[in-house]
Amino acid sequence: MADPRVPVAILISGRGSNMAALIAAAEADDCPYRVVLVAANDPAAGGLAIAEAAGIATFALSHKGMPRAAFDALLDAEIRRAGAEWIALAGYMRVLSAEFILGWAGRIVNIHPSLLPLYKGLDTHARAIAAGDAEGGCSVHIVTAELDDGPVVAQARVPILPGDDADTLAARVLPEEHRLYPATLAELVRR
Repeated sequence: MADPRVPVAILISGRGSNMAALIAAAEADDCPYRVVLVAANDPAAGGLAIAEAAGIATFALSHKGMPRAAFDALLDAEIRRAGAEWIALAGYMRVLSAEFILGWAGRIVNIHPSLLPLYKGLDTHARAIAAGDAEGGCSVHIVTAELDDGPVVAQARVPILPGDDADTLAARVLPEEHRLYPATLAELVRR
């Protein structure tokens, strides 16, 4: 009997802690999605071993030296071959082409370590501390062609404490990412 859960591909570039949280959540009987592929733009990404150990198909190819459109076309072909209907970015550190995003419009989500629309891009925790913000956090958003600009679907907040630096704040935000992302992805694929 075919698995009725929605097939999802996860894109990573590194250790894959958010990917691991998505995979762990997918093991629950009531999870509405299943992970069919983990793809990385860095063949040395640590998360690939985690996916392989979980029995999930992987694809890894360095984007270095390749035109963005050519790399994205190969990535798109692998995702479609795996049968994915949604894509979850989990520490994927490469901007996707507008053409790729258009082909998956409304079906690509990302977890970003700030309370969007604040602090798009990198160094989000340090920027929140430098701005004197009372809170930091993370956001799950729909991916659009504009970096970290798509509609925010869910957020989790954590206080910024006296003496925090980027590392201590990141250490408190990461468990919230691991909680928020699987729950939000599940909610989205049920719609």
